[in-house]
Amino acid sequence: QVQLVESGGGSVQAGGSLTLSCAASRYTYTMAWFRQAPGKEREGVAAIYSAGGSIYYADSVKGRFTISQDNAKNTLYLQMNSLKPEDTAMYYCAAARIRMYGDNWARSYEYDYWGQGTQVTVSS
Repeated sequence: QVQLVESGGGSVQAGGSLTLSCAASRYTYTMAWFRQAPGKEREGVAAIYSAGGSIYYADSVKGRFTISQDNAKNTLYLQMNSLKPEDTAMYYCAAARIRMYGDNWARSYEYDYWGQGTQVTVSS
């Protein structure tokens, strides 16, 4: 079992920044951020292969969000800049026991472990 605990959510005005953190109880191959807005499906935001070399982003966040990882601390980060109201959602940390290839990184059913979520609200 892997426990994931997110932190760092909050309320910010459009154009602002937030950094999310996810503390994992142990190492996993792939870690990712998903988000879910009310009435919408959960969508992949970004993912990273823990051994290095593969980082993925949703088109909607490319150039604004940066995913990173501190393997020594088993901690995942999501730096979010230039936030928009449409970024408002519950953000979830997810971990998988396998490496992701292609578009698989954005499929929620590929992930084995989930955090409880942290709310991000962006006002216009």
